[in-house]
Amino acid sequence: MKKGGRIVTDTTGFFEITSGDIIEIGGRKFRVTGNEMERRFGVEDPKYWVKRVIEDATGDRKIIKLSFLETFNTKIGGVPIRCYRDPDKEGDILDLVRGRDDFMQGEVYRDSMGNNIRILDIVRGANFYVAMGDYFQIPHKVYYEKIMPGLLAKLLDAFRSIRFLHINGFRHGDIRNDHLMIENRTGNYVWIDFDYEYDAPENPFSLDLFGLGNLLIYTVGKGFHELYMIRHERELYGDFFDQIVEEDMSLLDASRFINLRKLYPYLPRMLNDILLHFSRGTDVYYEFIDEIIEDLEGFLRSL
Repeated sequence: MKKGGRIVTDTTGFFEITSGDIIEIGGRKFRVTGNEMERRFGVEDPKYWVKRVIEDATGDRKIIKLSFLETFNTKIGGVPIRCYRDPDKEGDILDLVRGRDDFMQGEVYRDSMGNNIRILDIVRGANFYVAMGDYFQIPHKVYYEKIMPGLLAKLLDAFRSIRFLHINGFRHGDIRNDHLMIENRTGNYVWIDFDYEYDAPENPFSLDLFGLGNLLIYTVGKGFHELYMIRHERELYGDFFDQIVEEDMSLLDASRFINLRKLYPYLPRMLNDILLHFSRGTDVYYEFIDEIIEDLEGFLRSL
């Protein structure tokens, strides 16, 4: 294993940048302390292009995102969509949202080879995926009556933040429940990680809208309800598996049940109808974020 301590001005080979190395950029020096980790579903994978660092001059802890280009394909309703990382787009968004408390903050530099380098402030808090775990032991009906309205109101504000991106010509690109942070000090909902982009000319905002839909499904369901869980966790679901039809499932994920009023009959139809826009049984889709915001506002006013 090689020793750290190098001065790095060309970050192209980010796999080789290790703890103890110093990234020198924009007249500033940052000592690498490790790689950030991708934490999902109980698995931790290193993100070699995302470094935890300490700035030498100030002692401040930061995150540095290096240029990493990847491409993959996903599908919505059988339609293939090309997705890719775009560091320059994330840099442009950082400039756009500077000073706002609903987006991560950072600065953009170029290294000696012209690679886009983003130096990010750390958002201290839990992501929405983790924070929801506080409610998993509460009966769903109690959760629906006591907790969910407040969460939906906070999500509505977060959706308005995404609207700000859309009206300025940007998309988040990777809306997930672990890319929405709840800041410890303020309780603010803060969007992070917007370097993904995608090609979807027929509905330019489709993946963002489906990402918001997944956040709503996760919130209303007090977690996701997957077919495997419903089939095998009989003490929780009984024989509910036998009542499910294809139209009850997510258009984006065929194993995810989203017709939640069928499982929880006390859920208002008005709320469930929002979720069904993302189901395999719908022929009416959201095309713009204003539509989902309007429907969610209407539901919250009805409470």
